[in-house]
Amino acid sequence: MNKRFSLPWTQPRSGPRPHVIYLAIGFPPAAKSCAYRMRETANQFCALGWDVTVITLCDEAWEREYGLDHTLSESVDPRVKVVKLPLIRQDLETDIRAFSEDRSLNPGGWITELRKREQKVFPEPVFGGWRHELEKAVLRVHREHAADLLLSSCAPYVNIAATWKLWEEYKVPYAIDFRDGWSLDVIGGGEAFTRESVSGRWESRVLEQAVAVWTVNDPIAGWYRERYPHLADRVHVVRNGYDEESLPAISGRAPDPAAGLTFGYLGSVNFPPDFLDAVLTGWRLARRDDPLVARSRFEVRGHIGAGAMREANRHMDLLKAAAPDDVTFGGPVAKTALSATYGSWDALVLMLVGGRYVTSGKVYEFMATGLPVLSAHDVDHDASNVLAGHPLWTGAVGIDPQRLAHSFSEAARLAVTATEADRAEARELARRFARPAVLAPAVRHLAQLVRPGSSASTATAMTGV
Repeated sequence: MNKRFSLPWTQPRSGPRPHVIYLAIGFPPAAKSCAYRMRETANQFCALGWDVTVITLCDEAWEREYGLDHTLSESVDPRVKVVKLPLIRQDLETDIRAFSEDRSLNPGGWITELRKREQKVFPEPVFGGWRHELEKAVLRVHREHAADLLLSSCAPYVNIAATWKLWEEYKVPYAIDFRDGWSLDVIGGGEAFTRESVSGRWESRVLEQAVAVWTVNDPIAGWYRERYPHLADRVHVVRNGYDEESLPAISGRAPDPAAGLTFGYLGSVNFPPDFLDAVLTGWRLARRDDPLVARSRFEVRGHIGAGAMREANRHMDLLKAAAPDDVTFGGPVAKTALSATYGSWDALVLMLVGGRYVTSGKVYEFMATGLPVLSAHDVDHDASNVLAGHPLWTGAVGIDPQRLAHSFSEAARLAVTATEADRAEARELARRFARPAVLAPAVRHLAQLVRPGSSASTATAMTGV
């Protein structure tokens, strides 16, 4: 246990079965990438014999944003109790009959004023206004079933206000799953806000008492260790991972060069339109110069836009314009259909923004499929560290269209020449990132911090895989 943090009691507070409150905004059935990490975390606590109460948003909130995938809920341990709060983003309302007069006459001004009100409550746009309802929710859950631990998954960062409220009133120990960090600009690199700002004071205050802080990769962990050197031993790398049931059979689809190949991208299309345009231009150039790519198809699957802008934005315009180049958009993929989707593709296109502080959960799933992986991202990107040594990776060349064209050709060549041994080697390299292998040690570590000896397993030291 971290010696700088002393627990304010000597006896277990909830009997033989410890209890964790899990602030997990984005828990299944929310169709969000964080849902997989949250589901596995909750399941791992159940496997250790803990009672788990998840606090998230109501289904209506997710219907208004990225949508729902009820297949995600099928693998949630039935012992997990889920509390769904009626917190719904006003700015994503699409029914103009529900608009106020101010919003109808001046929508831009209405949004500006909404953001100001939200940040007066907590220094986070969009979600800051949820602070008081989240605070009341964690207090209510704790009073009904005393918690031994609160695990707060960010974003949204307003979760830390509720985390702090429970600490102030009941001294319930807590851990922060920062994932991508708050004071770090993971896309641009560098500081997102100063230590002296309102956000900085919130972050410093909450991290000071946290028993552990999770991040998704080593560069982000390094940032926090340098920013808070006296807390360095509490910062742990808990990577994202992949789910075995999402993978296709290793000896499934056999590429047919005569008929052409199928390239696939799966994930949220949340990068700038110019980024997508560069990738599509690289694809077009490859088709011009490479007969095999010219016979091939490029399928894009996933979420594009939220609310009223869902599948109605510049990204969709670009994809529709690329239809003559055999580019198609097929929408989101349900969790239960992932294996079949990957099994229908011959090579994968990994499109990612950011640089050394960004990994993305999809990189683990992509490499674990055993398919060739084409990287469309900065060379200095954490995904490159993860993919290093992958026998079917084309390497990172940035997003210059001409260089991407060469990568498309190389991925096509790898798809045709790869052996089952190559695919097996790629999967074996990814195996250390299987989601249970990543999250089970992290959850055991937290359990041991607040309830030493409460689980049958000895706490495993955090290794930073």
